[in-house]
Amino acid sequence: MLAHALLAAIAAHEHAEQPAPDGLIALTCNEIRRLFVTYVIEPARTLTCPLAWSLWRRRHQHRARTSHYQRHEAAQPWT
Repeated sequence: MLAHALLAAIAAHEHAEQPAPDGLIALTCNEIRRLFVTYVIEPARTLTCPLAWSLWRRRHQHRARTSHYQRHEAAQPWT
């Protein structure tokens, strides 16, 4: 629980200090954990740039969320 509390505090600090750029979702606890493991725990096992992967993943999640909301709005228009 302490580890999750630390991740939540880091995510909250990140959201307060630097809002997510357009086209990206904000950093989540899971993404912070994955980046921590990639950069600190297992740095020698990295074959590709983890930051580029994180940016691609967050951009894809933003597009998926936007598309989902647009489809939902089109299917059930609020009258």
